[in-house]
Amino acid sequence: MTRRLFTWVLLAVAIAVSLPVSVAADSTTTLYRQAVADALTIVENTQPGDVAAARHAAQVLIDGTGNTQPEVLSDLRETPPDFRDAASRLRAVLNALDNPATTSDPALAQSRLQQVMSMQRYDALHKQPSFLDRLGQWIQDRINEFLKAMAGGIGPGGVVPAWVVYAIALAVMSVVVVVVFRSARGRLAGEFAGSEPAGPQAPADYFAQADRLSASGDRVGAIRALCAAVAATLAGERTWEGSPLTVREIFRRAPDPASLNPLLRPFEAAVYGGRDVDEKTYEQAAVVAARFRMPLVEKAA
Repeated sequence: MTRRLFTWVLLAVAIAVSLPVSVAADSTTTLYRQAVADALTIVENTQPGDVAAARHAAQVLIDGTGNTQPEVLSDLRETPPDFRDAASRLRAVLNALDNPATTSDPALAQSRLQQVMSMQRYDALHKQPSFLDRLGQWIQDRINEFLKAMAGGIGPGGVVPAWVVYAIALAVMSVVVVVVFRSARGRLAGEFAGSEPAGPQAPADYFAQADRLSASGDRVGAIRALCAAVAATLAGERTWEGSPLTVREIFRRAPDPASLNPLLRPFEAAVYGGRDVDEKTYEQAAVVAARFRMPLVEKAA
């Protein structure tokens, strides 16, 4: 009898403790929903561009929900206020509050969730980060710390001005641009550069070198030599060796630049794309370059 009485006392205490918590939670949810509904009513019944109504709706929403709806507040603070998007978002919030995602069997739902998460496709989520991942994160953290130190103040001068940070970033970007630009100059000769004599050469020498490379099966080097010969014919012997222009820019000096595309395109594909040059493509390029070769032969004769 005493044990049964003690059990009933404990049950009564548990109900007494849990009831205020449940009531408080329900009260909070009700106030939250009421604030959303009131804000929606204001938004739906206002005229477009009414800034005062937008401020009123925003204040009602903040009083009832705090800052938990930043997208809606952002819509209401725009100039002019975006009432259409705000109303759409508020309706979605009301729908979520009125139709919460619940389940009648939480244990079964949890079991199914664990079954899904144990699938092979989610193995990466359960693994520890690799050494490379940790190294990359460490480098990123150090960079962030350096940037924070730059912005927060270092050295005897105190806080580093923002323009100093921007100047450093601009200098780094400039170096990168210069390196990329230099790698794309018109004299991109690759492996072919190692077999040619140092210094500027006459177009005829480049044509002769193209013939030798083509005969040996090096069509990539041969097409480079053809481009060098045409570039030297169009813009002078020193063009290929030291011009800041790209091959495409040099070829624009030709009377008909488009006619050089069968030579230019395989060159760019080989240099920038690392592709090979097949025999048919090289023959077409050689035919195009031959137009610049004939005047040299006639001049030598």
